[in-house]
Amino acid sequence: MQKKSIVFILIFVFGLSLLPAQTTDNPALRPILHHFSTRDFAPGPLTRAELENIVLAGLRSTSAGNRQPWLFTVVQNEALLSQILPNITTGNILIVSSGVLGGANRDAVILDAGLAAQSMFLAAQAMGLGVRQYTNQALIDRANGLKAELGIPADHNAIIVTRFGRLPAGVDVIGSASPRAAPETKVVYR
Repeated sequence: MQKKSIVFILIFVFGLSLLPAQTTDNPALRPILHHFSTRDFAPGPLTRAELENIVLAGLRSTSAGNRQPWLFTVVQNEALLSQILPNITTGNILIVSSGVLGGANRDAVILDAGLAAQSMFLAAQAMGLGVRQYTNQALIDRANGLKAELGIPADHNAIIVTRFGRLPAGVDVIGSASPRAAPETKVVYR
């Protein structure tokens, strides 16, 4: 009887420890629920550990059939950076996510590259860094025009470019986010 009571108490205490995971104040949910696209960056390089964690988050992203069809090109060279994104802040880096877009898997490759870029985005914001994603065609075309310089294989195409850097001091991450649509206009429950 005493053993059953101890087991019950341990299970109860363990269950109580899981309750904070169900709240919106959960540290894992914070970057997801409060992320925003950075418009202003402060000068200053990312540390090697920050960069490695960002890339690892992309590599660990989900992909259709676990194909991992992406190639990440980490651009730190200032001359190349400015050819892709003029007026870039000193110390920022770009990660060009590319993949092979020919064939029946084209849409899956694009989706997987987007998921990987979003994983890197959220990892960077969880570390307190600024992030902005670019999918506009002019910027993607500039990246594709530099394939040889960037080391992107000829059969790959840039899909999304993500910029990482330092946030300016005192930036209000909640107030800086653009207003979001009301959930009832974007979600249907049945």
